[in-house]
Amino acid sequence: MNKTPSSALFNPNSPESVQTRVGMRLAAALTEHQLETPNPDIDARLSFAREQAMVAARKAQRAVAPSLLGSAGGAAVLGGGPGTDATPWWLRLGSLVPLAVLLAGLMLIDNHYTRAQIDAAVDVDAAILADDLPPEAYRDRGFVEFLKTSRP
Repeated sequence: MNKTPSSALFNPNSPESVQTRVGMRLAAALTEHQLETPNPDIDARLSFAREQAMVAARKAQRAVAPSLLGSAGGAAVLGGGPGTDATPWWLRLGSLVPLAVLLAGLMLIDNHYTRAQIDAAVDVDAAILADDLPPEAYRDRGFVEFLKTSRP
């Protein structure tokens, strides 16, 4: 597989990509020139300049490439890197929407359950009040036993 610099993965016209490519070319040119030059003083200065160029190239490459923040269920989670807040505020706020929907659903379920109990009590009360028997008959233990026994 052909590995290319990060410019193939990102916008090649971005300042970070241009800086990375310039740093890499400068480091390569300094390395090549260092091999051809026998002067120790020039070698030391070129070595120092090469190291500085490599540090700048690494910093630029870290700034361009996203970092792996973690994994969730076998899937990689990408982020903007250390010290950056790549997630917009509206997206973070949007992650609270499922919680709000869950709470609203639980409130609706509780409301429906309470309403069903009230409707059942209203039906029983309406049946008792509309019946020919007086309400005291329902309080009598003998009448309750009479209702529980099966009729032929």
